[in-house]
Amino acid sequence: MERELDHVGRIMAQWHAERPGLDVSPMAVIGRLNRLSLQITDELVALYAEFGLGEGDFDVLATLRRAGPPYELTPGGLADTTMVTSGAISKRVDRLAERGLVTRRVSDADARGRLIALTPAGIDLIDRAFEAHLANEQRLIAGLTELERTRLANLLDTWGRSLYGV
Repeated sequence: MERELDHVGRIMAQWHAERPGLDVSPMAVIGRLNRLSLQITDELVALYAEFGLGEGDFDVLATLRRAGPPYELTPGGLADTTMVTSGAISKRVDRLAERGLVTRRVSDADARGRLIALTPAGIDLIDRAFEAHLANEQRLIAGLTELERTRLANLLDTWGRSLYGV
């Protein structure tokens, strides 16, 4: 039984018909990965919104929470772990501080430095949101067997290392 072509498969077939000499096979991976990424991001963002959070807000709260007690980092430390600029961190922290989910304070080690810390309300919110996030991720990968999940995770790790050394 032959599989019906998906969106990317149809695009590849069109390119093959129009430009048969070109190898469009990378589209099978890149195109599908891009489409999945967009769909998954929509699913994740919708869940964060149920907790009154944007994607960046969730990222900051989760980063602080997984840092362990006392659940605080410098703005630079947050920027390094979230891979965004310190300016973007500042805007996110402003929003979260207004909601009482994080605080800013002067560092005891360096009066010029600042520390961003989770409040008890922030810990409670991110704990609830993260549990829901994991359940959502489980739902999103439910169509794959455990072996397929492991193989895919290993392939993505290998690919990422080959491209970025990470």
